[in-house]
Amino acid sequence: MKSYMAKAETMERKWYIVDAEGMVLGRLASQVAAILRGKHKPIFTPHVDCGDHVIIINADKVVMTGRKLDEKIYYHHTGYPGGLKMTKYRELLEKKPEFAVYEAIRRMMPKGPLGSQMLTKLRVYRGSEAEHKHDAQKPEVLVLK
Repeated sequence: MKSYMAKAETMERKWYIVDAEGMVLGRLASQVAAILRGKHKPIFTPHVDCGDHVIIINADKVVMTGRKLDEKIYYHHTGYPGGLKMTKYRELLEKKPEFAVYEAIRRMMPKGPLGSQMLTKLRVYRGSEAEHKHDAQKPEVLVLK
């Protein structure tokens, strides 16, 4: 019996829309990362991009449990000596909630060119369903646990 290897050219990709209102950031990110990778499909192949497109709306209404809003810190470096910048997640979710959600998902994806290619299928929007531009793709509503 031979193992089945999926091919990128023959993949059929669906579009899903996820409402992030009231969802915990980490749980949302892990479930969306699995969909972007294609792990929900029976033909999942680790070295092929098998995933589907995901649109996340209401990114500004995502929540964090415990005291993470004040204690969890997002770090980035400018590239200059002494250029380490720190931002608390409370400020990050107020100013750039799309970036906070995108970054949580990006860090759960595989590192390298294949992970970058999978991330191109993710769209994150701050507002409601009326504000995204992907109605032509007829996205299905996906309810995450």
